[in-house]
Amino acid sequence: MTDQGYAGIPRERIPWHPTIIAEKCTKCGVCVSFCHQGVYADAEDGPEVRNPFKCIVGCTGCSNECPAGAISFPTLVELRDALARLRKEYGILGG
Repeated sequence: MTDQGYAGIPRERIPWHPTIIAEKCTKCGVCVSFCHQGVYADAEDGPEVRNPFKCIVGCTGCSNECPAGAISFPTLVELRDALARLRKEYGILGG
């Protein structure tokens, strides 16, 4: 677990992080270089999502940079719904 939260919600509870689509990935490493949060790391078989909960909630910058289109995220509707559910669960008003 990290010590970071998001609007009062533990970051690990928020289902927001990239997924690498292996069939599309060319192993160019752009994602590793682009992400300053350390979400990605080089591995033997190409880049991997090593620290998913370091991903900034709502950020999709790496996906835009990937020349192969090999990075996906949940939809913003899925994120919105998850945050609403978690706010309710944690008793957080508004949002």
